Amino acid sequence: QVQLVESGGGLVRPGGSLRLSCAASRSIFSINSRGWYRQAPGKQREWVATIISGGSTNYADSVKGRFTISRDNAKNTVYLQMNSLKPEDTAVYYCNLKSLADNLDAWGQGTLVTVSS
Repeated sequence: QVQLVESGGGLVRPGGSLRLSCAASRSIFSINSRGWYRQAPGKQREWVATIISGGSTNYADSVKGRFTISRDNAKNTVYLQMNSLKPEDTAVYYCNLKSLADNLDAWGQGTLVTVSS
């Protein structure tokens, strides 16, 4: 098993920026993907961004051009840089790690991002 710990959430004004981090408790030899999801109050969890093993990234249309996913393999950590934040970005953000070889589909506990003036 692996534990994922998110950090970096908080309260920010519209137009502001935050960087979320997700640290894995151990290194995983073969990671297929790491991603970020979010769940706003009263809504279902939705996908935000993914970075796959080769380094390619994909984003939901709602965050494309504003959010950037990156990773530091040496630190077993993935990041989500969020710029030009909007009130509709308010949600609990969860990180995810998938490894077919290790039979892993791990989730973090979530970190709250609130965008409000």
